[in-house]
Amino acid sequence: MRSENVKKDYTKAPHRSLFRAMGYVDEELDRPLIGVVNSQNEIVPGHVHLDTIAKAVKEGIRAAGGTPIEVPAIAVCDGIAMNHIGMRYSLVSRELIADSVETMAIAHQFDGLVLIPNCDKTVPGMLMAAARINIPTVVVSGGPMLAGDYDGKKISLSQMFEAVGSKSAGLITDQQLCMMEDNACPTCGSCSGMFTANSMNCLTEAVGMGLPGNGTIPAVAAARIRLAKQAGFKIMDLVREDIKPRDIMTEKAFKNALTVDMALGCSTNSMLHLPAIAREAGVKIDLESANGMSAVTPNLCKLAPAGFHFMEHLNAAGGVYAVMNELSKLGLLEEDAMTVNGNTIGEAIADCPVLNYDIIKSVEAPYSKTGGIAVLKGNLAAEGCVVKRSAIAPEMLVHEGPAKVFDSEEESMEAILGGGIEPGDVVVIRYEGPKGGPGMREMLSPTASLAGRGLDNCVALITDGRFSGATRGAAIGHVSPEAAEGGMIGLVKNGDIISINIPEGKIELNVSEEELAERRKTFVPKEPSVKTGILAKYARLVRSASEGAVLSAE
Repeated sequence: MRSENVKKDYTKAPHRSLFRAMGYVDEELDRPLIGVVNSQNEIVPGHVHLDTIAKAVKEGIRAAGGTPIEVPAIAVCDGIAMNHIGMRYSLVSRELIADSVETMAIAHQFDGLVLIPNCDKTVPGMLMAAARINIPTVVVSGGPMLAGDYDGKKISLSQMFEAVGSKSAGLITDQQLCMMEDNACPTCGSCSGMFTANSMNCLTEAVGMGLPGNGTIPAVAAARIRLAKQAGFKIMDLVREDIKPRDIMTEKAFKNALTVDMALGCSTNSMLHLPAIAREAGVKIDLESANGMSAVTPNLCKLAPAGFHFMEHLNAAGGVYAVMNELSKLGLLEEDAMTVNGNTIGEAIADCPVLNYDIIKSVEAPYSKTGGIAVLKGNLAAEGCVVKRSAIAPEMLVHEGPAKVFDSEEESMEAILGGGIEPGDVVVIRYEGPKGGPGMREMLSPTASLAGRGLDNCVALITDGRFSGATRGAAIGHVSPEAAEGGMIGLVKNGDIISINIPEGKIELNVSEEELAERRKTFVPKEPSVKTGILAKYARLVRSASEGAVLSAE
């Protein structure tokens, strides 16, 4: 056992004395020491209840013969951090989470880990750490919140951001806004649509690191507590058999994750997180491979914001394994990939049929024959950019219009809420990339405000920043190279015509090569706006969004 490095023989008497200071007895120290990494706090709705999940995990570990040791991890609420300087810290927190899990696990020589994340950056951050340190690990999330009810319809947080645009346009009253505010988020848990948190929790199942139901069982369901106890049991099996994350997170596993990503219509943020996790596992994923998967994978689900179903509906229809069971009919999965349950994906999904074909479409009658995410390339994005195709109105799949250019999210919001954006426009928001922001902020407020003003079906938005999973419409993000790195997006001027063809995977700035060469002569990228602290360090080390916005000292 790894923990023998802190507890075995007479040379570890000083170490054992410190355990005794915390109340541990010999019987506990004789067992495997299992780190329970809990990102519970009182500022993130998806994390406020994780003490309950951790308690159940620890009960399972003790019952299965281990000694659980709870340690903390940070978490940022992207919704609360949205549209101000706080959002610059969101993607940065992914790296901090990975580093802190690595630090706690190796410094204290845990024999295994149960990771308890829930929201946007905690899930990929913890999975990155699991792949990096490679000791037996199970992930069990806190689960999604239930959808809200307003005016006879199910709603979620995304409708609240859109309501800001509606209010600015005079389409709803203060009273209506208040009623929506009171009802949009009725329980704890990760926000109720197929936003980034739930996307990554579902993909944790697909990559084999989470138990069945990890991505879909509601936070408030008793089944979530049972799942947490099962995770406690399962980690002891993995420790005894020495099955490690890199045994599970193989190239085949990531192919499965990309396939499920396309079938579910997950958040575009998955195109940052999956490559970053894969990199830690020694597997290469790039945007080209994602497009290859999208080309052959049918889109089987339209969950909010792409449609009117929510995570609770997907759970009732059979969950992620039911989606994978359906995909297996086309031979799209690597069914011999391993799971933390000790069986293969093929074995795991064999008895998990779709229970409601209104929620999960059949492969014979999908929403579309291609996946929910598309990667575009062209002179405006030589390294690529990403769009959630499944959340776009058909009339916006091909669009051409004049650019309206902004050098920050704040500038764009002033124009949007002030009525400065017209049908047909292409809003360009730059200097919001990983380096230029720094921090690659989510542009949910601009996209939601456009939708709230009824412009999502006639206005496109392009950015070197990124989007919340709650974004819908022709929102194209991760434009690489970013403006701060000298990317073409930095040369765009107001009135330039931009052409977008999502079915063909193309995005072009329709300006002559001669004119672009003249602009390049005088172009000096703006420096990152933050010069001190962790954001300044991040700006110096971060790589392109096309590489997952990972950090590198090279």
